[in-house]
Amino acid sequence: MKSLLRLNSLFVLLAGVWAANAQLPVPMLPMDQPAAITPWLATPIPPAAASTPQAPPAAAVPGLLNGYVPDETYKLRVGDTISFRILEDRIWNPQNAPQSLVVVDSGEVDVPYIGRVQAVGKTSKQLGGEIKAALEKDYYKLATVVLSLNVASPILGRVYIWGQVHNQGSLDVGVNENLTAGKAILRAGGFADFANKRKVKVVRSTPGAGGKTQTFELDMQQILEEGKIDKDVVLQPNDLIIVPSRLVNF
Repeated sequence: MKSLLRLNSLFVLLAGVWAANAQLPVPMLPMDQPAAITPWLATPIPPAAASTPQAPPAAAVPGLLNGYVPDETYKLRVGDTISFRILEDRIWNPQNAPQSLVVVDSGEVDVPYIGRVQAVGKTSKQLGGEIKAALEKDYYKLATVVLSLNVASPILGRVYIWGQVHNQGSLDVGVNENLTAGKAILRAGGFADFANKRKVKVVRSTPGAGGKTQTFELDMQQILEEGKIDKDVVLQPNDLIIVPSRLVNF
C-alpha cells in the first residue's frame, strides 16, 4: 500500500514538472485585430436612417392677398386693408412705420390729417394721388405718399333683401361666389307666410348711369319649386331683392 502511494506521488510530481517546462503554444491575436466580444454587444447599432429628401416648399406667390395679386388695376373694396405712409412725416408717425387703414362699410378710409376719404372703386394709385393732393393743399409743401394693398377682403360686397322673408337685411357675397336671387332668399331663411313668390324683384343700380336702375322680375315659384334655375339671376354687390306680399292672404 505504501508503495502505491509513493508511485502516485511521484507521478503527480513528474506531471507538474513536465507541465511547467513544456513549451505549449499559446494562441495570440494580432495587435491590429480587436478581441472578440460577446454577440449582443457585437450587434452594430444601425446608423440613423437618412431622411428622405423632401421637395422644397412651394414659394409663396409674391404679393398674393386672398387670391389676388394686387396691381394697378385692382380696385379697393369694403373690408380691404391698405398700408399707408407719408415719408416726410415725423410728427404723426415718429418711427415712419407703415400704418394700416381699413376700408369701412361706407367705402371710406380714415386718413391722418385729412379725415375720411372715399376709397371703394379706386386703385391704390388713384387713392394715393388724391391723398397726396389733399395733404399738399393744407399740410405739406411736398408729400410722398406710399400706399399699397395689404390684405384683400374675402367679401366681394353685399346685397340687401327686404320684404316677406324670415331674415331681412344684408348678405355677404364672397369672392368668386355665384350668389343668385334664389340662393339669397334661402340664405335669408326662406319665404315668410304671405310672400308673393311670383313677383320677386331684383333692383340694380347701374354705375355711371346717373342714378338709373335696372329691375328684374322673377317667378321664384318656378325657380325654387319647379327647378327652373336657368331663369334665376346672379346678383351683383349692392343689388336689392324685394319680396312683396300677396294681395289676398289666405
